[in-house]
Amino acid sequence: MPEQAAAPALSRGAVMLADGTLFEGQGFGAVGQAVGEVCFNTAMTGYQEILSDPSYAGQIVAFTFPHIGIVGTNDEDIETLNPAVRGLIVRADAEHPSNYRSLAALDRWLKAHNIPAVAGIDTRALTSLIREKGMPHGVIANLGDAAPDRNALLEKARSFPGLEGLDLAKDVTARQMYRWDEMPWAWNEGYGKEGVPQFRAVVLDYGVKRNILRLLAGKGADITVLPASATLEDVMRHQPHGVLLSNGPGDPAATGEYAIPTIKGIVDKGIPTFGICLGHQMLGLALGGKTKKMAQGHHGANHPVKDLETGKVEIVSMNHGFTVDTGTLPKGVKETHVSLFDGSNCGLRLEGADVFSVQYHPEASPGPMDSHYLFDRFADAAKARL
Repeated sequence: MPEQAAAPALSRGAVMLADGTLFEGQGFGAVGQAVGEVCFNTAMTGYQEILSDPSYAGQIVAFTFPHIGIVGTNDEDIETLNPAVRGLIVRADAEHPSNYRSLAALDRWLKAHNIPAVAGIDTRALTSLIREKGMPHGVIANLGDAAPDRNALLEKARSFPGLEGLDLAKDVTARQMYRWDEMPWAWNEGYGKEGVPQFRAVVLDYGVKRNILRLLAGKGADITVLPASATLEDVMRHQPHGVLLSNGPGDPAATGEYAIPTIKGIVDKGIPTFGICLGHQMLGLALGGKTKKMAQGHHGANHPVKDLETGKVEIVSMNHGFTVDTGTLPKGVKETHVSLFDGSNCGLRLEGADVFSVQYHPEASPGPMDSHYLFDRFADAAKARL
């Protein structure tokens, strides 16, 4: 009988936390190491959208759902062309995906984007550790056939400065202005193109997700996207009827050093303003509030948020490690949404103005479309200025 080919050797993988905790497993994705803040995400679907979300810059994502990669990857379910996530941790990697839209296994997609991953570790134990002690600094390593060097990994994990004080928006923002006309995805039709716009919108890109732009285009916006460093003059040059402050990574106070003067100027001119995630946090700072770092943060697609003005509960997608400190909001700035998990702030608005924001991601569809009304609210306010 002919000899059977030997099975390929499994790559060795490791996750080392700054407190010395070491998890060993199998490496996949890109061979190499990456350091960052380790967080867990409770979403059961949408892993490709999560891994391509610019808001995860500087972070290593561990999924609590045990089997990731089931539906493979494709060219449509991405939020940016250049993912900024540092690494991926899973209990089990689905090596043989099954979905009619799949173009490649997750392993191949990770390799293409130079993202190291580790499978086969106890993600329940890691999640429990994060819940008890907060999001740790760590290093993820796909080592190939090399053995993990515990001391070298520990030194690298402890060298990470953390996300507080880091302006990461500058790393993921657009380098120059661009226009956007792609509309939301339709079943078996793909993405449409906007025909006749109804109002002008400027999007300040702190790490914007593509689906935010798609939904905005679907509401009739003629969209111009500007880099995070855009000044008030840059914004006003486009004569917007509304301005959207996008999501993004890092410390809002750090990005706010150059972004807040622009945001204040937009609000002072009475232009309808809609903030999402990092944009929400920086709007809170611009209106006189403060932000603070969270212990575990909120990362998942099953978070209940209550609208205090209507009494309705939305199931939302979240990804943030900082939050607006409600106690610091000045008079005239009203809290509109709260998390039903921990009571933290999830929305605000400026009384007497079309200025509002939410901490969560209304462009996502976990509810499935509980929060899309916010884009209608923004579009209606912008159209009122025509």
